[in-house]
Amino acid sequence: MSVERCPAHWEPLRGDALAAGETAREVRPAGAEWVNNTGGPNLPDFRFAAGRTTPKWRGSHGTDALPAGFLQVDALARPSAEPIFTRGSGAVPGSRHRFRLRGTLDGPEGRVGVSGRKVAAVTTEEQNSQGRELPGADVRNEVSAPVGGHVVQAGVVHGGVHLHPGRERPVVPHQLPAAPRVFTGRAGELAALTAALDDAADTGATVTISALGGAGGIGKTWLALHWAHRHLDRFPDGQLFVDLRGFTPVGEPVTATEAVRGFLGALGVDPAGMPTDLDAQVGLYRSLVAGRRLLIVLDNARDTSHVAPLLPGNSASTVLVTSRRQLAGLVTTHGARPLDLDVLPEAEARQLLAGHLGDARVAAEPAAVDAFLECCGGLPLALSIVAARATAHPGFPLRLLAEELRDHTTRLDELDAGEIPLNLRAAFSSSYAALTAEAAVLLGLVGLAPGPDIGLPAAASLAGLSVPRARALLRELETAHLVAQPSPGRYRMHDLIRLYASEQAHAHQAADSRDEALRRLVDFYLHTAYAGDQALDPHRESVAPAPPRPGCRPLPLPDETRALEWLDAEHPCLMAAQRLAVERRWHRAVWQLAPTLHTYHWRRGLLADQAAVAGDGLAAARHLGDEAAQAPAHRLLAEVCALMGRHAEALERLHQALALAERTDDVPSQAHTHRVLAWAWGQQGEARSALDHATRSLALFQALEDQEWEARGFNQSAWYSAQLGHFEQARAYCEKGLLLHRGHGNRNGEALSLGVYAYLGLCTGRYADVLEHGRQALGLLRDIGNTYHEAVLLHGLGQAYAALGRPGEAREAWEQALELYRSQHRSGEAKRLQLQLSELIEREREGERDPGEARPPDTPPPPPDGLPRE
Repeated sequence: MSVERCPAHWEPLRGDALAAGETAREVRPAGAEWVNNTGGPNLPDFRFAAGRTTPKWRGSHGTDALPAGFLQVDALARPSAEPIFTRGSGAVPGSRHRFRLRGTLDGPEGRVGVSGRKVAAVTTEEQNSQGRELPGADVRNEVSAPVGGHVVQAGVVHGGVHLHPGRERPVVPHQLPAAPRVFTGRAGELAALTAALDDAADTGATVTISALGGAGGIGKTWLALHWAHRHLDRFPDGQLFVDLRGFTPVGEPVTATEAVRGFLGALGVDPAGMPTDLDAQVGLYRSLVAGRRLLIVLDNARDTSHVAPLLPGNSASTVLVTSRRQLAGLVTTHGARPLDLDVLPEAEARQLLAGHLGDARVAAEPAAVDAFLECCGGLPLALSIVAARATAHPGFPLRLLAEELRDHTTRLDELDAGEIPLNLRAAFSSSYAALTAEAAVLLGLVGLAPGPDIGLPAAASLAGLSVPRARALLRELETAHLVAQPSPGRYRMHDLIRLYASEQAHAHQAADSRDEALRRLVDFYLHTAYAGDQALDPHRESVAPAPPRPGCRPLPLPDETRALEWLDAEHPCLMAAQRLAVERRWHRAVWQLAPTLHTYHWRRGLLADQAAVAGDGLAAARHLGDEAAQAPAHRLLAEVCALMGRHAEALERLHQALALAERTDDVPSQAHTHRVLAWAWGQQGEARSALDHATRSLALFQALEDQEWEARGFNQSAWYSAQLGHFEQARAYCEKGLLLHRGHGNRNGEALSLGVYAYLGLCTGRYADVLEHGRQALGLLRDIGNTYHEAVLLHGLGQAYAALGRPGEAREAWEQALELYRSQHRSGEAKRLQLQLSELIEREREGERDPGEARPPDTPPPPPDGLPRE
């Protein structure tokens, strides 16, 4: 629409027929640059008479439109007024103006007494009282049809004219609930929400959406409200809030219609005037919030479709959505920023308790508070329930409540403060109820599974499902924040959710079904670990397990690298699986897991773990009454006993093993028992007895034509011969062992043969040989992940460097060895090496040694313990 203003020298006009008490209203041009083609200055603001109602005329502009804005003129609503206006007492008195309107006047029926009438604005004819033509006097405006109200001249109007009621000042809603009284931590999450708001302001984004996710009771709503109250000044147009009740133990979720109507009411819309259709309601809602800076909090959403109708279309608003589900659709379709909440760190959890209970009460009973923290696992709702119960009895010692919580079988019963919002089991139940039946079954089984987490293949065997199907169900559980996936393919569950899941399994799954699932899981760990043991040492003494149960799908581990990776990841679960088998009295699985983990434990230096599994394995073998199993069980335990300084126990068990082997004429078992006896005597410094048993073991393996174990017998005999000073004999044994190990592709045995060569060089002062063979051995040991013997080699290399006057390299080797000793809890070796390292550092400081000097130690160094053990 193009608009030509009235002649610029005209005064503001007032209607002739104003009723008593009517007032003038100022009308401004709504930001438009009005066109003045009269040549005079722009007319000032108009004032027109206002009646009981004041609808506006708004012109929608076309190709000849003004640069911006609309022509807006207040129209009178007096149905019988004379539509003739005179100008006021201005510069040219006595002028009158007649209006003739033709064209289309668009507007609501009855608003100004016209509907669809043909009107148009044309020029006027006007002269002043002296007969002189005024600017614009060629314009004659006459009313050509009845009009129930005043008609106002605004110049020449081209285009459609639309009538709209005047806008009232918008309502500013304040729907936010109160902020939580006690809030602690979450600094990173708070900063992320503020950063999202700041980024939107910097980039000019229209709508900022943040999706807060996490398990029930993790504190999503508390975080949203705490942040919102800290940033109220950023939302001058108000705040909208709705609890969508997507996950609630009682009642039904709030529908989109209910939520939108609530927002419309908060925005000042009369309920009687609200549209009945949801789409129309959403459209009106988005129109009302368009361009406004509102904070909209959509709490406890069930899924993306639950919140989509409540999102603004084009607004400067910020939306916070909280949900127990991962709202992927909100992220991908609407550009939401996901922000998943985890449990509180211990320090923040302690601070939350102190906020509820007071610093003095928390400080007075630190042991009880520690128990609260352990039992709640950083879950804010659980901590708040504990605080509520403790606050209800301010005179009771906290230790009484701590004792109740320590019993995991009744812990969920104790995490109930008597109301639904403060009942942890109720909080979990709404998430559980939203699962598919198959996912609910898997959740219960994962709750029963031993270990701190579970891998995808293990979960598939547990449930008796294919891996793809198990992955899909675990994805559903992860989306519901009932399990987490901290690393690819590994899933963990909060301890309190685990308790709840276990309860559901016992309540909804038959005992036989639960038992069979756990047997499949133990079979999975046993058979996959056996595959890993064979990859690490295919020639070692082992016990092949029986075929796995139907539905169990063990993994193939074809090489050492894959085997070590899997064993490293699953080791805590393997230990837990054996403990479960002990509890269930599955004796054969208990016994078979002990030798299956033997090689891995030795390579990683996990001596305490080996002692545990070997002890349980021996007890299980005895329960089975199988003498063939008892002899190797005694040996497994004896080996680790010898290394841990339990020498008497080691020898006693080995003598029992030898007696069992001789009684059953088990020659391989006799050969292995003599081998371990050599090891046990060597650990006590009895090299002569050790060499005696080593050579007897070697002879038996040669008689059995077992070249793999014959090679190991050569290594062991070489080691103890060197300790006795029989260096040539040791070298001969070592050469034979190295050839056999290389011929069989046994890299671990090859590394140990090279290690014996290095030890011979250390004893004879041939330090160049030590470095040559030691470096080769070290490379092999690192390749196969044998950190136990890696520590021994580093210890010996450090001695050679020190003797060669290379203290920097000696210190580096010893520091690496010391770190390995300590990580493997080998306190004796660590203590001896620490003394050597301290002496080396002291000599460096004092400059007592010439850096170029090289001399062997005054006495042969103590042998690095354990090198020949295979």
